[in-house]
Amino acid sequence: MMEPDMMEPDMMEPDWKTHGLRIIRAGELDSNTPQTPGMTRAEAISHARVGAQKLWAGTVVVHPNAKTGPHHHGELETVIYVVRGRARFRWGNQLEFVDEAGPGDFVYVPPYVPHQELNARKDEPVEAVIVRSGQEPIVVNLDIPSPEEVGDTPHIARKDAPKDDPFHSAPKR
Repeated sequence: MMEPDMMEPDMMEPDWKTHGLRIIRAGELDSNTPQTPGMTRAEAISHARVGAQKLWAGTVVVHPNAKTGPHHHGELETVIYVVRGRARFRWGNQLEFVDEAGPGDFVYVPPYVPHQELNARKDEPVEAVIVRSGQEPIVVNLDIPSPEEVGDTPHIARKDAPKDDPFHSAPKR
C-alpha cells in the first residue's frame, strides 16, 4: 500500500515525480559524516538524504598504505565495490584469512565477521562504493592483534580513538 503522501490528491496513482527515482550526482555526496584518519567517507544514499528505509550507500577512499583496526559491523551486511586501487582484507577470529580485491571486484562482508581493511598499495588510494543493509553506522572494534608487521602500515582505528567516533571507537574486550 502506498503512503498517503505519495498519492496525487484526486488520483489513486503514486506521485512518482516526487517519490520516484533519485539521482545523486558525484558532486552532491555528503562528506559531513564520521571520518577516520587515513579514510574519507561520503554519504550518497540514506534516510536523511533520499528517504531510504533499509539501505545506506556511499563512497570511501582509503589512503595509500593505510589500514583499519580489526572490527565488525554487528548485524549489518556490507557490500564493497572496488573502483580503483588494490584492497587487502583480513578476516576471522584472529584475522587468519586474507585476500585482495581490485577494480571491478565486489566484496561481501556478512554480519559479525571480524575483519580489517588495508590498502595493499603504498602509492595510490583505494576508491570504493559501500552499501550497507541498515542506516546505523555500526562498528564494533575488536582487540585482535593485526598480523601485519608492526610499523609497516599506519593504523587508522586505534585504541585511543575518540569515544565519540561511531565508526572506530575504543575496542571491545
